[in-house]
Amino acid sequence: MKLTANHLAKTIKGKTILSDICLTLESGVVYGFVGRNGSGKTMLFRALSGLMKPDAGEVRYGEQVLHRDFSVLPGLGMVLENVGLYPELTGYKNLELLSRINKKIGEEEIREAIRRVGLDPADKRPYRKYSLGMKQRIVIAQAIMEKPEVLMLDEPTNSLDEGGVEEIRKIVKQEKERGAIVLLSSHNREDISLLADEVYQMEGGCLTARTVMEA
Repeated sequence: MKLTANHLAKTIKGKTILSDICLTLESGVVYGFVGRNGSGKTMLFRALSGLMKPDAGEVRYGEQVLHRDFSVLPGLGMVLENVGLYPELTGYKNLELLSRINKKIGEEEIREAIRRVGLDPADKRPYRKYSLGMKQRIVIAQAIMEKPEVLMLDEPTNSLDEGGVEEIRKIVKQEKERGAIVLLSSHNREDISLLADEVYQMEGGCLTARTVMEA
């Protein structure tokens, strides 16, 4: 399956957020996106997912067109900043509630996802009492629990210790092997160099360079 962006453009309050973005992303490949804060990486992920509608251009998934055939990209797992989880609920309960939206998975798949990120699905502490690293891990668990066809990870190793970083890198490699299209944005250059098959540089809402990494 291919995810394609054709001449995406977006302006907000007179500022160019995305400019003439053209991309073709394929299953089983990790795509790295690098650039300064405000370069457009997060906005590109939002546009590709359906969370933000572009002013021009289109996003295709296979033969279907985003905002015409569906409002949000199907089979999507996503990690973005400020993910809204319920502070009084446990990590497991938060994921259980989210799983009811698509009704694709059950209790065991939720528990497996939590274990994959190094947490205990039986932990009774509410989300508000989690450390920053634990919060980041549970957010990643919600992104992978339904075995998404497209996985978008915006700074997934933020707030993680060395062990957590290694666990998340392992998950990214597993998701690639499973056949997902993986989009990875990170200020950690090692994340990009170790995981990405292709790297796109962004600046001012534009894709300014593409590098194919050596195997």
